[in-house]
Amino acid sequence: MTAPTAVVPAELTGTFTIDPTHSRIGFVARHAMVTKVRGAFTEFSGSATLDATNPSASSAELTIAVASIDTANTQRDEHLRANDFFDAPTYPEITFRSTGVEVLGADTFALTGDLTIKGTTKPVTVEFEHTGVATDPYGNLRAGFEGKAVINRKDWNVSWNAALEAGGVLVSEKITLEFDVSAIRNA
Repeated sequence: MTAPTAVVPAELTGTFTIDPTHSRIGFVARHAMVTKVRGAFTEFSGSATLDATNPSASSAELTIAVASIDTANTQRDEHLRANDFFDAPTYPEITFRSTGVEVLGADTFALTGDLTIKGTTKPVTVEFEHTGVATDPYGNLRAGFEGKAVINRKDWNVSWNAALEAGGVLVSEKITLEFDVSAIRNA
């Protein structure tokens, strides 16, 4: 069996910086076992060094400001910033540093790295799809990527919960991480 080959445009080689105004780092949790709550972090920075001829040599890093969490509910956001969840005053950042890239298909990659939340570091693999490249009206070469990963929040000591009368818990342990990235190639 032959390993998948990436069809990566040559212009993707180089160092790219995430454009936070055109990117989203989000998450989805199940609430009361019946509905999904979506949220995002509004302050983050990151970069990627991409190698079109050897995608496995590529790397990425991301830093997220925990206090920027936004679920469109002030009371919930304050609780998420508190010790019960992220303890933002003590652990102000979430970080991801890649350790490997695997080509999965023509435009899909598995990016594995170390995710650090609340001082705990564990490996995570995010499957990304390369969604295209374009030059914007300002002459910037942009690359787009969409990715998802599912983690168990308790693995990072984000463990607060409340039992429901009918069984189950208020907040799911399983969290889906969502990445919609527009990155600009550095000059």
